Amino acid sequence: MSSAPAEARAERRGPLADLALAVGFLTIVPVRTRAPGARGLGRAAAWFPLVGAGVGALAGGVRALAEPALGPLAASALAALALVLATGALHQDGLADTADGLGARGGGPERRLAAMRDSAIGAFGVLALVFWGLLVVSALAPLGDARGFDALLAAGAASRWAALLHARGAPPARPDGLGASFHPGAIPLAVSTALAAAAALLACDPLPGLAALAAAALAALAVTALARRLLGGRTGDTLGATVALAEVAALLTLVGVWGG
Repeated sequence: MSSAPAEARAERRGPLADLALAVGFLTIVPVRTRAPGARGLGRAAAWFPLVGAGVGALAGGVRALAEPALGPLAASALAALALVLATGALHQDGLADTADGLGARGGGPERRLAAMRDSAIGAFGVLALVFWGLLVVSALAPLGDARGFDALLAAGAASRWAALLHARGAPPARPDGLGASFHPGAIPLAVSTALAAAAALLACDPLPGLAALAAAALAALAVTALARRLLGGRTGDTLGATVALAEVAALLTLVGVWGG
C-alpha cells in the first residue's frame, strides 16, 4: 500500500505536535511524537528559540542555585555543563566535527566532509570544545545571579534562531543527512524570529537584547560564509556549530554591553 496517507497525516501536525518535536529534537527530554514527515522538522523549527530559552533558563537556574555555595566560577562551569547535558551535547558535537572538517588539510570540500563524518574527534575539534567551554564560563563568571539567568535565556533563544538563518543562507552540502532534510520555510523563520526577539528583549531589555540578537546573527553569517566556501553548503554539523558559536557570541556581547 502507498505511504501517502501516512505522510499526509504527518504533514498536518498541529502547533503542539511541532513544539513537542522541537523539544525532542533539541533536548534529551523523552518526548513521544509521530514521524514528522518530509517537512516536519522545518516547520517545528519555528519553536526552536522557545526550546532554546528553556534550556538557557535551566542552565541559569543551575548557576543561581550553585553560586552561593560554590562561587561564580564553579557555578558558571556547572551552568555550561547543564547546557551540554540538557541537549545531549548535540551542538557541541556539531562544533567539534565542523572544526575538524574545516581544519582538514589537503583536498577540497569532499575531503573536509569526510573528516566531519569520521567518528573520532581530532585536534581541531578538541580545541573548539575547550575554547567554547572557556568562553562560556568566562562570560558568565562576572555576572550576578539575575543577569546570568537572563543572559543564558536570551542566548539560548537567539542561538537556536541563528540555526534557521544558517539553514536559509546555505544550500545542503550533501544530498542526505540533516543538512539536506532541514528546510525551515518563511513562516517558521518569521515565527522563530518573533520568539527569539521576544525572549531576548524581555529578558535583557531592548538594547542588550538587540545586541545579543545581532551577535547571534553575525555568528550565523560567519558560519554560513565558511560553510559555503569550504564545504559547499550546510550539514547537520554546521547547524550545531552555528548554535554553539551563536550562544557564545550572544553571551560575550551581553557581558560587553552590561560592562561585566
